[in-house]
Amino acid sequence: MARVLLENVSKKFGDVTAVQDINLEIKDEEFVVLVGPSGCGKTTTLRMIAGLEEITEGKIYIGDKLINDVPPKDRNIAMVFQSYALYPHMSVFDNMAFGLKLRKLPKAEIKARVGEAAETLGLATYLDRLPKQLSGGQRQRVAVGRAIVRRPQVFLMDEPLSNLDAKLRVQMRAELQRLHKDLKATVVYVTHDQVEAMTLGQRVAVILNGELQQFESPLTVYGKPGNRFVAGFIGSPPMNFVKGKIEKRGESDYSFVCEDFKIEVPKDLDHLLEAYVDKEIVFGIRPEDIWDVPSSDWIKEKLTLDGVVDFREMIGAETYLYVHVGKVPLITRVGGLCDAGTGSKFKVVINLRKIHFFDLETQQAVI
Repeated sequence: MARVLLENVSKKFGDVTAVQDINLEIKDEEFVVLVGPSGCGKTTTLRMIAGLEEITEGKIYIGDKLINDVPPKDRNIAMVFQSYALYPHMSVFDNMAFGLKLRKLPKAEIKARVGEAAETLGLATYLDRLPKQLSGGQRQRVAVGRAIVRRPQVFLMDEPLSNLDAKLRVQMRAELQRLHKDLKATVVYVTHDQVEAMTLGQRVAVILNGELQQFESPLTVYGKPGNRFVAGFIGSPPMNFVKGKIEKRGESDYSFVCEDFKIEVPKDLDHLLEAYVDKEIVFGIRPEDIWDVPSSDWIKEKLTLDGVVDFREMIGAETYLYVHVGKVPLITRVGGLCDAGTGSKFKVVINLRKIHFFDLETQQAVI
């Protein structure tokens, strides 16, 4: 396997810039996920690594080799697409072996490689079947197996689970994690699903409008988002945002003030807000960091606010409550047994150790 390095890579289609000055270093044997909304440039970035799109500017390396002008077939990569793209008239064995036959490998080696991949993917008993005789998950495993038998330096995966139902996606995510561990593979994986990104990626590259927003571990991207877009895109339901101002009392007491409530900023964080005194700023808090009163005893630094329930979503073990505090709408995640009804009064508790602030103009994180 090998690392993948992108240096100032850009892609333009006429006057439209699809990817702008992307810099990424994907380490050897690392599983990296490119995530972002539709049209953000993540698939274009993947296709440039694969050689399916020409680079407008920049350099791409696989290992220590510059591959800008290397044809796709000579890049020693394997790609798994969103569609299974299996040959319907060929058996599972022949689908997996097709690329090896084109390369004129010995029959014994082809049989050994396909057999090994089939065992790894749980397909050993299905090698004689046609694709139409397989489930969606099994077909996707055949597509992955076709990539594995090539023994490439890098696996490129373009939304390979998006055609599966929810249960199969969960199963396939677990299988991909196991496969990555077993193969010790370098994987670049594209998805618009932030759950896939958080569960699969060792590091996550968040992309918007062709520009890299943040490239960190899933926990860092979630806990310390670099800007307002990342904070709102990663996490479900999305982070709550409230516009207001920073006020200062005395030498070291800072508060966030909006029309409907006031938050005293913890003292070990307040020095970061000096530049925003008497200026507008965006406050952020995730739904899972807003609690109901009975569950909040463990929170040491907190603020209780009086709200009114707009509606609720019951999803089993937990409930999402959509409330408003004055005119400010907030989403909170509470226990599944919460029975607060529409229009009822409801006290919410904000965990002050989990608050975020974002610059109103640059959108960059302040805290």
